[in-house]
Amino acid sequence: MKILVTGGAGYVGSVLTPKLLNKGHHVTMVDNLMYDNGYTIIPLFKSPNFKFIHGDVRDEGLMKSLVSNYDFVIHLAAIVGFPVCRKHPDLAVSVNVDSSKIISSLLSSSQGTVYASTGSNYGIIENQVCTEETPLNPISLYGKTKTEAEEIFLNENQAVAYRFATAFGLSPRMRLDLLINDFVYQAINNKTLVMFEKTFKRTFIHVDDMADGIIYAIDNYDLMKNNTYNVGGDSNNYNKEEIALMIKEKVDYYLHFAEFGEDEDKRNYEVSYKKINDVGFYIKKSVEEGVQELIQACPALDIRSRYKNV
Repeated sequence: MKILVTGGAGYVGSVLTPKLLNKGHHVTMVDNLMYDNGYTIIPLFKSPNFKFIHGDVRDEGLMKSLVSNYDFVIHLAAIVGFPVCRKHPDLAVSVNVDSSKIISSLLSSSQGTVYASTGSNYGIIENQVCTEETPLNPISLYGKTKTEAEEIFLNENQAVAYRFATAFGLSPRMRLDLLINDFVYQAINNKTLVMFEKTFKRTFIHVDDMADGIIYAIDNYDLMKNNTYNVGGDSNNYNKEEIALMIKEKVDYYLHFAEFGEDEDKRNYEVSYKKINDVGFYIKKSVEEGVQELIQACPALDIRSRYKNV
């Protein structure tokens, strides 16, 4: 099929695109390379089925010339994460919401769409496990913009909307601002980690499983369309303390649980993945496996801005 991937040079897209090409699809990637991350896609140009367009998803003229030409549109382009959305609020709204309005308006009923949403839409949900029917309670600008964009695609198209768990693991466009990736990096390179609000719960998914989940939606679109799915695995629900102690079993570092201070990212929730499991998709990579690969990779990484969103 002919597939358009927005934000394809990013953390998820740079893992997804090679997988799509390996399955024989023709992939066009649109990315503005705002993080100077063109290095992530250089190997892809070896494929005759790959095309790169250096452009902005907010460019309505550009998107109008592209969207109708594809069987599937995978909308990954976004300002991702609580810190960078707080730092650049106007940009976050423009990219996360306005680009979604543009793309949604250009899609026809014959085209498939996968929208990369987020579990951050749940915000703070205590004493219950979140299902797709749980009322959303986004507490950050990031969560609010992603919630709005998700509603756009569900109301106007037959999209598959994926509320991804918190990502972790290795990617060509590596990110060290993600919780597990950050914890491992600090343990290896700084030999210390100071943690606030250790009981806050998160749910996690390896970036490989994110890419495989998107491909699963493409392959099973008629079964899954016009629906929202939590994407992750019940086995990857952890609180922050449990993650830190898992790393400590493998790395000798100083771990301090601070009694004072707070985590500015207030998300605290646990998620059920029964719905995505019921249509046949299961994650393959555990947090422990991801931690081990990150430990092995850390000597090759540094903390330059290349690996952070903010």
